Amino acid sequence: MEEYFKKSKKKRISKYICTTIILILLILILALSYSLYMNIDISNSSKVEQPKVEATRLSQTVEEIQNEEKDITQVIEEVNKSIVGISKLKNNGTTIFLEDTISKIGIGTGMIVSENGYILTNEHVSGEKYSNCYVTLPSGKNYSGNVVWSDSNLDIAVVKINAKNLPYVTLGDSSQTKVGQNVYAIGNPIGFEFQRTVTSGIVSAVNRTILLEEEEKTSYMEDLIQTDATINPGNSGGPLINIKGEVIGINSVKITSAEGIGFAIPINTAKVIIQSFVTTGKFDEAYLGIFAYDKSVIPYLETNLDIESGVYVVQVNKNSPAEQYGIHEKDILLEVDGNEINKMCDLRRYIYGKNEGDTVQIKLLRNRREVDIQVVLGKKN
Repeated sequence: MEEYFKKSKKKRISKYICTTIILILLILILALSYSLYMNIDISNSSKVEQPKVEATRLSQTVEEIQNEEKDITQVIEEVNKSIVGISKLKNNGTTIFLEDTISKIGIGTGMIVSENGYILTNEHVSGEKYSNCYVTLPSGKNYSGNVVWSDSNLDIAVVKINAKNLPYVTLGDSSQTKVGQNVYAIGNPIGFEFQRTVTSGIVSAVNRTILLEEEEKTSYMEDLIQTDATINPGNSGGPLINIKGEVIGINSVKITSAEGIGFAIPINTAKVIIQSFVTTGKFDEAYLGIFAYDKSVIPYLETNLDIESGVYVVQVNKNSPAEQYGIHEKDILLEVDGNEINKMCDLRRYIYGKNEGDTVQIKLLRNRREVDIQVVLGKKN
């Protein structure tokens, strides 16, 4: 019996020791937890600092936005020095708040592209080649302008005024235009009282083709830059610029049945022409004598025709080199001098770089068979 009590006492002592150890461990764990809690609480200063970090970042973001806005305002201010008003009738100070002012005076916009007075605009603003128009500089000074070159298919014209030391725009590379990039349209939306109005937007699309129906005549404009920057009729001929202030397009037409859809002609289309006038004072345009559509237009013309590459010839001018050397309507022009042609603007730019009398090698598709033709280019009158 005594032995039983001894064993029982040992068990109680062991149980007590285990309980004590467990209690000590619990106390240590609680103490450690409390210590960690206090450290977290004490180091709460890092939480206090966090808003400062966020505030610094916010401050930097605001500063970056302000700098960006400052940069673009300076860019636009510089470009505006080269923006002119163009009208078909002399501006005698008549208010533009008349219903037919724009149609009567033909108010539009142009951009100076050289210090000696060459101005780029739309043909429907300035009039056709050899016609006259009136140009108003930012200073308010008026000049008589001569249309030295124009193309109705492109709706582009070059005007010359007798002036020197003019500020002029910087031409960009429209082939680098990307959907989503910021752009700014500048022009005279409803007349001289609202001259050099700036609207902003993004490039909505590139290589757009639109159908034009004027005076019972149907035509297409191709390879256009689409933007949601507001472009009103008086903006025609003005520049579409990027954030660097480089001209990437010439504001031209607007779809009046939809809001927020404007178009600009890629500046690369006119570069060769401008460079020739600036350096030589003339542009002797080599002449092939066809009009063709990009493959994107083909479904509107020939529902059963599906082409993988090339441009579709819809018109061959009479007595032109194209007619003389055997190019036909409905031919698909594939290459010129080994250069693949997929857009009419590509063909134009290549021919613009040639001279009268130059021979070009043309590969075309006719009735599903490839044909090679040599054409001696003429001179466009």
